Amino acid sequence: MDLNHRRLCRQIYSLLPLATRAPTQGVTSYRSGLNGRTPMRTGPDATLDPMPSFDVVSEVDHQEVRNAVDQAQRELSTRFDFKNTNSTIEQNDLALTLRSNSEDRLRALRQVLEERLVKRGVSLKGLEYGKVEEAASSTVRQTATIAVGISSDKAREINRMIKEKGPKGVSSQTQGDQVRVTGKKRDHLQSVIALLKEADLAIPLQFTNFRD
Repeated sequence: MDLNHRRLCRQIYSLLPLATRAPTQGVTSYRSGLNGRTPMRTGPDATLDPMPSFDVVSEVDHQEVRNAVDQAQRELSTRFDFKNTNSTIEQNDLALTLRSNSEDRLRALRQVLEERLVKRGVSLKGLEYGKVEEAASSTVRQTATIAVGISSDKAREINRMIKEKGPKGVSSQTQGDQVRVTGKKRDHLQSVIALLKEADLAIPLQFTNFRD
């Protein structure tokens, strides 16, 4: 009876699909993350988890720029020293044109604009002025552009700074108009952020897309 039973078991086992009776090469394990325990595969067929990283970007809130320009225009309409000076600020997204009847009033106009931008949280590091030009009706004008994105030259400077002064094991790579920073430890990434905040790079920087 025992012999017949063993033969029957072998027959049933042989009819099962190979995937159901072959031993698995990978084992499911768990790692701790910000959202609790996350399953991951280990073994020959496992996929490596991405290393912690973040992006260095240079961006601006377009709505806050509009708010700053609107507030500056209202101030111009109420200040006595701008009365009858034809002082205006024309906006085309992040390109601004400042007009007034003299270079002296134009300098004052720039000051009003900058004060309003700062109050709305817009960094002046990205503000670039053009040359003062003569305009119609005995006025002068000047363009002002708020730059966004990290240029290739600035990206190289950031990459070089991270390589020379950042913690060991941290790497960075230019991706379009931003820089991706990768490291094995979150503390190392925080050190890079502190390094870049202290550096005088002449452009506003933000740190986004954190991945653990």
